[in-house]
Amino acid sequence: MTTSVLLTTIGAAMMATLAIIIRLKATKKPASIKKIVLPPLFMSTGFLMFLYEPTRPAPLQVLEALSVGMLFSILLIKTSKFEIKDQEIYLKRSKAFVFILVGLLIARILFKIIIGDSINVEELSGMFFLLAYGMIIPWRIAMYLSFRKVEQELKNSSKETLVPAET
Repeated sequence: MTTSVLLTTIGAAMMATLAIIIRLKATKKPASIKKIVLPPLFMSTGFLMFLYEPTRPAPLQVLEALSVGMLFSILLIKTSKFEIKDQEIYLKRSKAFVFILVGLLIARILFKIIIGDSINVEELSGMFFLLAYGMIIPWRIAMYLSFRKVEQELKNSSKETLVPAET
């Protein structure tokens, strides 16, 4: 394993650990549309890497990376559920989420080891960014739709408690 592969693998492990910590902390605070929508917007600045030509994967590789990301997003969508507590909407804590993130990290490391020699590191970085973006967009769209549904349930239940019973 080359030094650059080792360093990027360590970086990915640190980012996965940070994502797990942030996700676990997020379940302790009420969710909001802003908290769902902003991460992909902030992450979109990563597309600036493609201004540097060596990071640009071929069109087929772009399609592959986005497709794998979308496939992996199914796991995240399945483990992201909302619940109402104290008239607030919270993201349910999922034990599976930690295992999914660790599994994705292991898959990434294996992909890097298997195809790392046939694709240059910069291009591989671009592919992994696209994979991550292909994963976060469907996941956050699903979270947004789920949040809106639970938000509507909360509004409806609030209206029902405010309406006096007829005699």
